[in-house]
Amino acid sequence: MTSMALNRQAVGTAEADVHVLNAPFARRTWRQYGFLWLVLLLAPFALAYGILSIALTVGTAVTVVGLFVAGAVVLGARGWGATYRGLVRATLDVDISAPAPFVVRRPGFWRALGSTIGDPAGWRAVLFMIGSFPATVAGFLASTVFLAAGLGGLTFWFWHRFLPLEQAGDGTWYRGGEFASTSLGQLLIALGGLVLLFLWPWVQWLFVALIRILAVALLSPTRASLRVAELEASRAGTVDDADARLRRIERDLHDGTQARLVAVAMQLGEAKEQLARQGDPRQAAELLDTAHTSTKEALVELRELARGIHPPALDDGLAVALATLAARAPLPVTVEVDPKVEANGRLAPAIESIAYFTIAELVTNTAKHARASGVHVLVERFGAGAAGTVSIQVHDDGRGGASVVPPDGSGLRSGLAGLAERVRSVDGTFEVSSPVGGPTLVAVTLPAQAAPRRG
Repeated sequence: MTSMALNRQAVGTAEADVHVLNAPFARRTWRQYGFLWLVLLLAPFALAYGILSIALTVGTAVTVVGLFVAGAVVLGARGWGATYRGLVRATLDVDISAPAPFVVRRPGFWRALGSTIGDPAGWRAVLFMIGSFPATVAGFLASTVFLAAGLGGLTFWFWHRFLPLEQAGDGTWYRGGEFASTSLGQLLIALGGLVLLFLWPWVQWLFVALIRILAVALLSPTRASLRVAELEASRAGTVDDADARLRRIERDLHDGTQARLVAVAMQLGEAKEQLARQGDPRQAAELLDTAHTSTKEALVELRELARGIHPPALDDGLAVALATLAARAPLPVTVEVDPKVEANGRLAPAIESIAYFTIAELVTNTAKHARASGVHVLVERFGAGAAGTVSIQVHDDGRGGASVVPPDGSGLRSGLAGLAERVRSVDGTFEVSSPVGGPTLVAVTLPAQAAPRRG
């Protein structure tokens, strides 16, 4: 769910507790009025800052020093945006996500300077400061007028006696108007004040909602920036995952295969010495036999390591590789691969590898943790060519409870987090449905071709 959707959900929850009859007395109404007071105090300074940002950028564009100053002012607008987000969060209970921190993505003096002046988050904050000014002033005036008129009309019967006396044409004296001095007039004025008082929260809400919409639209991250941040995070996770895998392979080679080959070399050396000094031929034969056995075991280990890097079965296609995986799995695995997956040409090698290892790890996790009686794997392809997608569904009847991040608020990532990052690194999606008690369904969508690298 995007940040804007979460913001709308929070707004809807807060407004559901306010009704027509309690609106003038609701806490939300008075907090909104306080919000208008606060933004009104900031509005003149924010407007001046926004106009200054534009003026400096246009007026000093001919000098390098002026460009530095203009860039600093544009970046400073981010601070104004943070201030407004804090006000909206504290008074309106709407949490607006902050945009990504400013980073110079392109090397070089002029490119870095251009990135500073052209910072999208800074300019969107400037646009908010200028665009929200009329809404702030109009909202405060309208809200205050309705509130003051409503309260004044309700209490007119009390304070009208302090108004100066005025004489009518017939010589009678009255206060606040001839009609207002009568009981009927005071009753009608009180009723009018009551109507205005109950209209006040909704008139105020319209202007507050307008300011809030501007804040959410201009002070929150754009979808493009969120996507870039997500891709950067998934790429970092993929790099960490690849580094951990390389370290594991290095450790396995050093502690396992290398040690076994060293032992083979020593055994062959001892056998050579036995034969050179015409020692016991049976002892030399035993040494050679042990070395031969150790060599075969080393080959098996190397084959397993190679399979972990790139399964040989993938050379014959994803369907064959998954069938081999199912045959070797520690629990019954049913694999269905749509013929269209490879009918229009093989998938990109990176996509095939990610699909295979994702399914392999999900099957392994199921065997270790789910207490399932079996796993069903379905692989389908939609669309044709590079624009198509591959859908993978891994379903088991285990005890459930699997999640990428545990729902207990600990923030600790499960083993599925690495799979999710690997899938998202190629613009794929990774979704888990695993209620406690089961069943568990993991749905993965991958592009038929790997997405080009960004940046």
